[in-house]
Amino acid sequence: MRATFVLLAIGTVAAACATTTKFDMSPTAPSPDPRVGLRAGWMNAGSAAWNLRLVSAAPKPAQFTDDTNPGDFAFLNSDLAFTGHYVIQGNFHGLQVWDIAQPSHPTLVTSYVCPDAQNDVSVYRNLLFTSGEDFNGRLDCGTQGVPDSVSKDRMRGIRIFDISDIAHPKPVTSVQTCRGSHTHTVVTDPNDPANIYIYVSGSAPVRSPNELAGCSGLTPDKDPNSELFRIEVIQVPLAHPEQARVVSKPAILADLAARESHGEAPEDIAAAAKAAAEARAKGGFTATIRGTEIVVGPRFVAARLDSIIKARGGSGAPTGADSAALRAGLQAIVDRIVNPPTPGNAPRPGPVQCHDITVYPALGVAGGACAGYGLLLDIRDPAHPRRLAAVADSNFAFWHSATFNNDGTKLLFTDEWGGGLQPKCRATDKPEWGADAIFTVAHDTMAFRSYYKLPAPQTSNENCVAHNGSLVPVPGRDIMAQGWYQGGISVFDWTDAAHPKEIAYYDRGPMDSTKLVGAGSWSAYWYNGYIVSSEIGRGLDVFELVPSGLLSQNEIDAAKLVHFDYLNVQDQPKLVWPASFVVARAYLDQLARSNGLAPDKVSAARTALARAERLAGPQRRDALTQLAAQLNGDSHGAADGGNVSTLATAVADLANAQH
Repeated sequence: MRATFVLLAIGTVAAACATTTKFDMSPTAPSPDPRVGLRAGWMNAGSAAWNLRLVSAAPKPAQFTDDTNPGDFAFLNSDLAFTGHYVIQGNFHGLQVWDIAQPSHPTLVTSYVCPDAQNDVSVYRNLLFTSGEDFNGRLDCGTQGVPDSVSKDRMRGIRIFDISDIAHPKPVTSVQTCRGSHTHTVVTDPNDPANIYIYVSGSAPVRSPNELAGCSGLTPDKDPNSELFRIEVIQVPLAHPEQARVVSKPAILADLAARESHGEAPEDIAAAAKAAAEARAKGGFTATIRGTEIVVGPRFVAARLDSIIKARGGSGAPTGADSAALRAGLQAIVDRIVNPPTPGNAPRPGPVQCHDITVYPALGVAGGACAGYGLLLDIRDPAHPRRLAAVADSNFAFWHSATFNNDGTKLLFTDEWGGGLQPKCRATDKPEWGADAIFTVAHDTMAFRSYYKLPAPQTSNENCVAHNGSLVPVPGRDIMAQGWYQGGISVFDWTDAAHPKEIAYYDRGPMDSTKLVGAGSWSAYWYNGYIVSSEIGRGLDVFELVPSGLLSQNEIDAAKLVHFDYLNVQDQPKLVWPASFVVARAYLDQLARSNGLAPDKVSAARTALARAERLAGPQRRDALTQLAAQLNGDSHGAADGGNVSTLATAVADLANAQH
């Protein structure tokens, strides 16, 4: 039934695309918000859309789905990477490759079973990289797990595959790291074509040196080679990727003091206390983190019990004494991970690891989202990134990911308050919590400007918080598409850093009307004309922006001129538009919308541009040159002279492109 429903939905969407559609040209969002009160369901949930059209919805393959438990953590979809007309989608059970040459009908090319967390993916040429940090992740990608606390079979780090034959990924090697890889970032160096680099952000506890030599979880005052406060940098020789290795461990988080952050919402504190009490009553394990008692996961507990058994020279199942020993020492273990001890009377240290890093090689900078801080990094020497600036915010619980605008003058950070599987977009949640924070960047410093949070309240049965997104390449504007888990997809304009504004959205109802079942958009990325979303519990969604009072057809068409051969969103590319009439018209539409140029001058420019387009050769070039000169003159008295000058430059570039 589920597959049948999706195929019917795809057919309906494809048919709708072929017919004339009446678009909402109002610049005002619908009221009341249709995202509120949507019907719950797995593959038949209610949906609401504004200025964004669902083109297709492909279900997860059967072997990546637990029909009895749609929210099974072992089968969650994760992040996306793109190469050619393929989308590679990570999953906690492995990875999937989709062919989106026909976006209305994605086809599954292959599904590759390799259980691990999170299996975030990146590509470069014929190479595929995946992240792993699960205690049960195996070097051989087996499904049997790793029961021992120390094992030669465990893989925590980066897997490298050859995807020359993309239907049959071939393992090349695995690079083991001391903290595993929660996420990773492929870094290209314009000055080093023989290598690429991978920044590894690991959030798992430091491995035993008995499993991986050299790993140390001691604080730096006790061991200068401590893994704490560092990332790991892997160099991958493109001619010999099997020789990939860790080449540096820069301490980009050294010397940062802990910053205050808000606590949990009152209803979450009460719910956590209830869950902890129920777990304790059943013999479960709990620990307190930042004032809130939480239930410790079974895998974490099993690994610690295994260590206790081995320490006494035993084997087999844990005894009551083993469980009692763990219960007595568990809080100290958690404290060492969450709040490492401080030497002497030193301030409590800041985060010991990053969550995610977005690099912008064209500008030689990176944005590091590092739990308690947002960082600005210099990556001109990619093997040795260094910190330029750090910002903290008490409204942020967990700095999660980062995105630059195209000219690098702004940097947006997301806050994954609640870890991604909690409802943090309820009407009672503060709009500054679990949101985006937008900073301007100048002279290696960051200045806060505003927050942006999904404006539609979600239910307590929907995990929702700011998550992964990318720029939509509309010239002259900073527009981003972003996944908010079960909050759906929000497309917003942050050109004015102090006043971000939603311009499009798509949302489904909760998976279940009676309880929280994890699902929603893990990431929503623009790729060659479409927004592709990794739906955690349902599959792969493809969307298309439609013209509206906030985004013109010319702007959409100009965005579609930007073509990627491949895309890793965390390796942010510089967006460049070819000289084109549609780019000039996009700038004109923006000036008309903002009243940045007088209406009569906008009309005259449109007429002149249309006339030039009908001409050819030298006559077209001369007409465009004349229009560029006129616009340069108009810029001096215009309300938005800067953008009129930008339009004049676009017209001049178009003139110079004529033969």
